[in-house]
Amino acid sequence: MPDLLLELFSEEIPARMQAKAADDLRRMVTDKLVAEGLVYEGAKAFATPRRLALTVHGIPPRQADLKDERKGPRVGGPEAAIAGFLKATGLSSIEEAQIQRDPKKGDFYIALIEKPGRATIDVLAEILPVIIRTFPWPKSMRWGARSAKSGSLSWVRPLHAITCTFGLETEEPDVVKFNVDGIETGQTTFGHRFMAPQAISVRRFEDYEAKLLEANVVLDAERRKDAIVTDARTLAQAQNFELVEDQALSDEVSGLVEWPVVLMGSFDKEFLSIPGEVIRATIRNNQKCFVVRDPATDKLANKFVLTANIEASDGGKAIVDGNERVIRARLSDAKFFYESDLKTKLEDRLPKFDQIVFHEKLGTQGERIKRIERLAAEIAPLVDADVEKTKRAARLAKADLLTEVVGEFPELQGLMGKYYALAQGEDASVAAASEEHYKPQGPNDRV
Repeated sequence: MPDLLLELFSEEIPARMQAKAADDLRRMVTDKLVAEGLVYEGAKAFATPRRLALTVHGIPPRQADLKDERKGPRVGGPEAAIAGFLKATGLSSIEEAQIQRDPKKGDFYIALIEKPGRATIDVLAEILPVIIRTFPWPKSMRWGARSAKSGSLSWVRPLHAITCTFGLETEEPDVVKFNVDGIETGQTTFGHRFMAPQAISVRRFEDYEAKLLEANVVLDAERRKDAIVTDARTLAQAQNFELVEDQALSDEVSGLVEWPVVLMGSFDKEFLSIPGEVIRATIRNNQKCFVVRDPATDKLANKFVLTANIEASDGGKAIVDGNERVIRARLSDAKFFYESDLKTKLEDRLPKFDQIVFHEKLGTQGERIKRIERLAAEIAPLVDADVEKTKRAARLAKADLLTEVVGEFPELQGLMGKYYALAQGEDASVAAASEEHYKPQGPNDRV
């Protein structure tokens, strides 16, 4: 059975869009194949920062011939009905129709329509341009001189080449010929932007994947992710540290590189005076880097792990230096925000909530906090909780929303409230409530 190889080669595809785009490409192509009567054996899609690729295995070489029986009007029926029947079925005269005998309902005309199946390569040449033109990018753009014309291609970033081949594994595949906005299909793709930018001629998927790997492109996102995490762990362990695992960051970073190269940098130890979660959020959000901990103390070390997209001639020194400069500046900001926040007590921030609308029908955030405090005081005795501590916790739980750190990193809400409450001498249970009243944050969180 023949296989299909399709690659759409473009400028940078945002990492957050890649997984869905690959799934959309697989779904749209395979759904259309099935609708055309071409049932396949298997399909898999891939995404890198510069390409979407799809392989579909075991597609029949042509559609099956279709035979359709269409029931027409009653024999001797109105001329208009017979004329409509002939037009709908493509018969040139009623003599070409057969008659179906029915002793109860009378005799009817029957048209036997035979539709010969088309070659699959012709079907692909028809359906693929439509899929490319209607691809559901959440954001797309037009470019170049053609963008001024009505109906020009809209894509996430400028599309440069389309590779599309179809054929048996044992034979030379054919190029599926079509044109999208002036881009002709072919057998040419390109390797890594900097390390192997030359054109590459490919035939089918196995050949395509292998040649890309030779040209410093790891096609499979899972393989890139595994390499990043494994190398990061190894690099951390070599210096007696542990990598702080981050599934979401691993997914994102694997979409930023085609040839992952893991490196380690450092920052000044003075920044370890701020909470580890703030350091992690700063480094993660701004530079997409991992942090490491010291297993002896279970606290963060002044190191970070970055993922480059190139094997630099200097061993990555310039890349590490650049990241260290940015991280130093960002951590300086974070340290300033944290120390500034500590100067104002949580309770002193509460009056500002009276000027912030929570909901037009429910009043201000200040009124909301008073309701929470009142309800907490009523519920506390029912669960044998300390009423005064519960009221205090309810009163302060939202106060960190007005801090600089939470303004910069909203995902730290509650957690920073705990740190600030402890710093100003609040009871430990009151401080813990600031963090825990947001739980559970998702199905895997503690209730």
